[in-house]
Amino acid sequence: MKSLAVLPAAFAVVLLSGCGADPAPAAAPSSSPAPAADQVLAGTPCGEVTGFQGAKNKVVVRGKADCAEATRVLTDYFAKLTPAEAASPQGPGPVVVGPWTCGSGPNDPVTSCSTEDERQIEATRS
Repeated sequence: MKSLAVLPAAFAVVLLSGCGADPAPAAAPSSSPAPAADQVLAGTPCGEVTGFQGAKNKVVVRGKADCAEATRVLTDYFAKLTPAEAASPQGPGPVVVGPWTCGSGPNDPVTSCSTEDERQIEATRS
C-alpha cells in the first residue's frame, strides 16, 4: 500500500521536471501595437451621420471595420429605414445592408450593426 502513496509524488516530479527547461522564445514584435482592452470596448469614434427624421447619430466602430465603411453602412441603413420600421414596437430593424444587419430595440438611442465575421458598428442619437 505504501508504494501507491509514492505514485502521486513521482507523477508530480515528472510533470514539474520540464519547468526548469530553457524559456520559450520571445514573440516577435508586431508592426503595430495591440489596442488596450478599454480602447477595444470603447470603440473608435467616426464622426456623425444623419439618421431617421434628420437626427444626428455619433458613429463608433468596434473590431475590424473602418470609419469609411461604418459611415456608408449607417447612412444606407437610415435611408432604407421606413417609417413603419422606425415605429415598430419591437424597434427598428433588422435591416440588411450588404453583409451587415442593423437594428435597435424599442426607444433605444443606439443602432447596432454587425456582420457574421464579428465586425460591429454603432450609431448613437445625440
